[in-house]
Amino acid sequence: MKITMVDVFQINNPENPNWKPILCRIYTDEGIYGDGEAAMAYGIGSTGAFGMVQDLSRLIIGMDPLDNEVIWNKLYKQTFWGQNGGCVFTAGMSAIDLALWDIRGKFFGVPVYKLLGGKRQDDLRTYASQLQFGWQPSMKAAYTTEDYVKYAQKAVAEGYDCIKIDFFTYKEDGTSYNDIDRTTLLSPERLNTIAGRVEAVRNAIGPNVDLIIENHSFLDAQSSVQLGRAIEKYNIFYYEEPNTPDPVTAKYISSSLNFPIASGERIYTRWQYAKYFENASLQVIQPDLGTCGGITEVKKIADMAYTYDVAVQVHACGSPICTAAALQIECVIPNFVIHEHHIVNLCDFNKMLCKYDYQPVNGKFKVPELPGLGNELSDFVINGEKVTIKGDKLFWSM
Repeated sequence: MKITMVDVFQINNPENPNWKPILCRIYTDEGIYGDGEAAMAYGIGSTGAFGMVQDLSRLIIGMDPLDNEVIWNKLYKQTFWGQNGGCVFTAGMSAIDLALWDIRGKFFGVPVYKLLGGKRQDDLRTYASQLQFGWQPSMKAAYTTEDYVKYAQKAVAEGYDCIKIDFFTYKEDGTSYNDIDRTTLLSPERLNTIAGRVEAVRNAIGPNVDLIIENHSFLDAQSSVQLGRAIEKYNIFYYEEPNTPDPVTAKYISSSLNFPIASGERIYTRWQYAKYFENASLQVIQPDLGTCGGITEVKKIADMAYTYDVAVQVHACGSPICTAAALQIECVIPNFVIHEHHIVNLCDFNKMLCKYDYQPVNGKFKVPELPGLGNELSDFVINGEKVTIKGDKLFWSM
């Protein structure tokens, strides 16, 4: 079996211009195809990922798609910029790798988890993620303490026994906190406002619902420790991305606080993770299958983490392709802790990208049983604008 062609898509939805998923489909000479994603749909950089998937796709035409390790190492070692490459590079690798695993599963007629060693559990514990944007099929903003409480109670009423909120996103007046507001030591007023929100949510959801604190790396080491100490008494499940990912400052933060520290959506490949394992600065890692190097790489990282007693929660803020892929690997690894269900997975602008709409029930997620990843791109994507790679040539179509 040989790879014959790759289609690469950048989705531009005028109704949501801040969401630009980068998707791909790899075709073979046996009629089997696989779908993947470079999970940089938000923030700045999706255009770079779009180009990177195209560049890397040229290198795999004619190769056997079952040789995922051979292909992964070719992309990493024979491209110059692959080694210690940044997010755009590893996101491009990830999209290709996910599609290759999708092909592998379809070729052997089994879900990917079978090829990874077998399913250890089926009902995966799941948390409602990013409630500062509400918890409904659209993105809204939580401005007031009452907003945070309302959205938290809504998710819990749906059966989730764990939620995640960035309490430092919006001010009471509806404007956003900026980097100056969240850097260096915090003023008592600012600190008390955020801690008060955490306290209100904890009181509203009770002691039997876990609470994850999201920081999005906006704080620095000083302010994250300051905030962490102010909210420790509210039984925090873990404290996510407290500052810019760095193993030295991560060690300082984890040594200063009495709850687990999590990070990983901006840490790429096993080489970057190794430093965090060696100094025991992270208790939960959150690699993203769409940016960290795909299933081939994340399985290695998860196995490394297991030897250091570090838990794994795959970061999942992408299309339903990444959701399906996350479930395939999370059900296999022994150090899985919980699955992330981001609010984007409730929104039509994201659901429309794939054929199947998998959603958890009562805070539990079933693993897709279809061959491959268990989902595939919708006609909306396949029939839209794309770039096709055949050998060294590009073909635009609309």
